[in-house]
This record gives sequence, structure tokens and C-alpha cells, in this order.
Amino acid sequence: MKDDLHLDEIDRKLLRALQHDASQSHAALAERVGASPASCWRRIKALEAAGVLRENVRLVDAEKVGRGVNVMCQLRMKSHATAQRQEFEAFLRGRPEIMECHSMSGEWDYLMRVVVADVTGYERFLMGTLLNHPNVANAASHFALNQVKYTTAMPV
Repeated sequence: MKDDLHLDEIDRKLLRALQHDASQSHAALAERVGASPASCWRRIKALEAAGVLRENVRLVDAEKVGRGVNVMCQLRMKSHATAQRQEFEAFLRGRPEIMECHSMSGEWDYLMRVVVADVTGYERFLMGTLLNHPNVANAASHFALNQVKYTTAMPV
């Protein structure tokens, strides 16, 4: 997003409405935000072009598809060389059980959220895959007991 992008109140209303339900028609959005359907369509296209709006998705209930265990995994690399980091990050992107991964400052190099069916599934992933990667020095795992808050909606 460009630093000079200006979001007015209608843009912000559109963003909030789309984050709540992206399947709404332009007519429904227009009524909700107080603009015409054509104006909503133009604004949405402009927000997409600016990179503010990304892909449309449907959220899946993890427990209902057998992925009810969330693990926060901190990871330390053996080397911080560019080639090793790039290779490792490509490896991470290809792992479906890793839902999020952040490069971190401080003691740990990466923090990731891993979803699996059960503790045995996480043990297989950790011991058989992650810790066997040649760039991984060590990891620490923290199992989520309860999801207190979850949102995908960005405050705008």
C-alpha cells in the first residue's frame, strides 16, 4: 500500500463490511455504507489495485476438519546466512500445517502457528520434519489450551 493512500469514511465502512461478509452484493454494500452500487464497485476495484484488499476466502472451522490442535512453535536457526534463510522459508511455505510464520527479533528466529489433528500429529511434524531440517538448531513448542480470541478483521 502506498503511504499517500487516503481512506475516507466510506472506504473504511466498506473495509469493515467486507471483512465481516465478503459475499455481499455491491447493492447490499452500497446500502450498508451509504453509497451507490457503482461507487462501491469503483472503490473496491481501487482498494484491490492499491493492495489494500487481497483475495476473497472462506474461513474453515479447524476442529470440524480434524485440525483442532494449535501449537505455537518458536524456532532457532543454525545459520542466518541469506541462502539458508531463503531455502528454509521456501520449505516453510510448502508445509500445509504451518498456518502462520513470522520472522522475529530477539532470542528466537521464527514464530509459527501450526495446526494438527492431535499431539501425535505434532510430534511427527516436529520430530520427523521440522527438527530434521538441516537449517534448524532447536525449537520450543507451546500448545494452545483454549482460543480466547480469533479474528481476521483488521481494525480500520
